[in-house]
Parts: sequence; structure tokens; C-alpha cells
Amino acid sequence: MVRERLISLDVFRGLTILLMTVVNNPGDWGNVYAPLLHASWHGCTPTDLVFPFFIFIMGVAISFAMPTKTYDSATFNKILVRSVRMFGLGLFFNFFSKIQLFGLEGAALLAVRMAITIGIGYALMGNFSSKIKNILAFGILTLYFVLAYGGFQDYQHVRIPGVLQRIAVVYFIISLLYLKTSIRTQIGVGSVILLGYWAMMTLIPVPGIGAPNLEIGTNLASWLDSILLKNHMYRGTKTWDPEGILSTVPSVATGIVGLVIGQILHLSVPKIEITKKLMLSGVALIIVGLIWNIVFPINKSLWTSSFVLYTGGLAATTLAVLYYIIDVADIKKGSKLFLIWGVNPMIVFFFSQIIPQALVMIEFQDPKNPLEQINLLSYFYTFGIAPFFSNPMAASLAGALIYVAIWTFILWLFYKNKLLFKV
Repeated sequence: MVRERLISLDVFRGLTILLMTVVNNPGDWGNVYAPLLHASWHGCTPTDLVFPFFIFIMGVAISFAMPTKTYDSATFNKILVRSVRMFGLGLFFNFFSKIQLFGLEGAALLAVRMAITIGIGYALMGNFSSKIKNILAFGILTLYFVLAYGGFQDYQHVRIPGVLQRIAVVYFIISLLYLKTSIRTQIGVGSVILLGYWAMMTLIPVPGIGAPNLEIGTNLASWLDSILLKNHMYRGTKTWDPEGILSTVPSVATGIVGLVIGQILHLSVPKIEITKKLMLSGVALIIVGLIWNIVFPINKSLWTSSFVLYTGGLAATTLAVLYYIIDVADIKKGSKLFLIWGVNPMIVFFFSQIIPQALVMIEFQDPKNPLEQINLLSYFYTFGIAPFFSNPMAASLAGALIYVAIWTFILWLFYKNKLLFKV
């Protein structure tokens, strides 16, 4: 049995993925308003809320997807395969720009990459029998790792971690935790994770570095990434990964926060009482997170324990407000835009990051500098958007909003035709 969708949760998901699309696709990365950038290290901007909100929402959604706690081999397999499919979709982002075939270049290579993208997308989001899903999911994942670690030059530095990869790992763990344990045990596990991570990061000396620290590139999480993910980390950091191995552990606690909130939503009490519990839980988490921030700074890249509580609290209070407006007061006017984004997040997650990479591959003579080349994405922005703005940051934001508008139209067509894409 699957319960009716919680509209406020879909709207919250839509708000989150829409914000993700805005911050990931500015017209000009050199001109972006500060709130639409990640904190440089310690601290938290609105952009830093996107990822933890996704994991929180996933945790909440688990109790709606599996209202009856039935654990058997079929359920375990379904959870495992869904996790592998998500991991595979996320990992493909890192392979896309590295795909080479028979020495092809330019338009021919782009055509091959897009054909493979569509094939991978269909294989990992298509509605097949359980057996076919298993074969495709594990087969594609195996191929990825053979390419990455099999001595193939084009893929020897491909990144392994990523946003969807972390979400997949967290989904697998907290789904099993939900099915096998009580809410009290879940809170206990989350607490142990947060306290344990704090102790590890602040008490264990860093091999080859010295004393425990929380600085960029010299902390325990960075050291572990450099050992276990050598040559396969985020190219922007090189020596550590923002979605690395050790920092994934506390992200499980973010999922648990969502899991607990989801179960509060199922309580057999009046909806106004549920709203109060959500709001009180959120405020309490924010306060504890801010207090912990004094000794263990809020930091997205390290996914510190204070970051888990602070962002989890903000997520819970945001959901409480949306739940009250939409599900208690029954005010749905103005929510349609976010709803159509919220019911189809995976298709946006997958293709909205592939399309810009594809547009960058299409190059031609720059009209302003005939001796230089310009890619299609830069052309659209330079000649179609930037000239209309005197403020380069406003122009950059406009570029992101135009991209959002295009996706809104696509998602509206999907919504109108009841097309939902899931892993």
C-alpha cells in the first residue's frame, strides 16, 4: 500500500530543485550574487541548503512510500536496485565529458555522447521488470568501475563521488533503518553518528599532517579521501572531495532527521498538532546546531554535525510552514509551479546538468573575435542576454532564470501528460 502524495512535500521538493537549477546554471560564473554561491568554507548560504534539503525530503518521503513496514527479500532488492540506479545516474555526470569513441570529434562526438546519455537515462529510469532492472543497474555500475579502474587513459581521473551518489548511499541505509527499527532507535543512531563524527574530526590526529583540524585539505576527511579516492576526486579541489567518504557518514543523520519528521506526519493527531510538532522540532534543531557551531563550525563540505542539525531544523520549519498553508489551511493557490517541479525531480537532476555540458561542446567562430571560437552556451548568454543588462550579476541571474523557464515548460508538458520519471 502506498499513501496519497503529500502535496506540501512535493512543493518543498519543487522549491529545492528549482533553487538547485538556478544556482547551478548562472549565465556567468564570474558574476553571481553571494547568496547563490556556496560558503567559501565555514558558514551557510541559501545555496548550501539545497543538498541537505534534498536528503531531508528523501527521508520524509520514505515513510510515505513504505507506510507499512514490510521487510523481505523482495523489499531489500527493490531498495538496493533503486540505490544502484541513483548511484549510476549520478556517476554518469562524471563520465559524460570524458566519453571518447573511434577518435570522433565535434558534432559527431556530441551525437554519440547524447545517444549514450539517452540510453543510460532510459536504462536507469525506465519501467522494467525487477530482473531487467537488476541486470541493467548492476551491469552499468560494473562498466563504470571497469572504465575508471581498468587502466583506460580517458577515464583514469574520472570522479567517483557526487550528489546523487551520496543520496543513493543515504537512501539505502535509512530505508533499511526505517524498516527494521523504531523511531527511538533511529534517533539514537543519528545521535551516535553526529557525536562520533565530531569526536573523529576533532580528536583523531591526521596522518602526515599532525593535530586534528577542520581546515581545507588538511582535515581527517580530506586525508581519507586522498587515500581511498586517489585520482578520482572533484577536479576543483583535487586533494579531497566535497562529497567524500567520511563526510558521507553524517549525511546519513540528515536522512534520519527527515525520516523522523516523516513519521511525525503520520501521527494520528489533528493536523494542527502535527504542524506544531514539526515547527518545535525544527526550532530545537536550529538552536542546538547553532550552539554546536561554536565548537564544531557549520560547514557543508565537511557536513559537520552542527550543519546537519542546523539545516535539518531549517528544513523541518520550512516543511511545517508549507504543510500548514497547503495541507491544513488548504491554500494551494500559487503552488502549481513548484508542484510540477517537485513530482519530476529525477529527470531535471539528470538532464539539466547534461544539457549545459552538451552546449559547451558546440563551438564556432566568435562574431566579435573571428580568430577565436565560442561555444553555444556562451553565445546565447553573450549575445542574447548580457546586452540587455547594465548589471552583470543581474544578467547572470537572468540567464539562470531563462534556463528555469525552459525547464518549467518541459515539466509542465510532462505534468499535463502525467509523465513521471523515477528510478
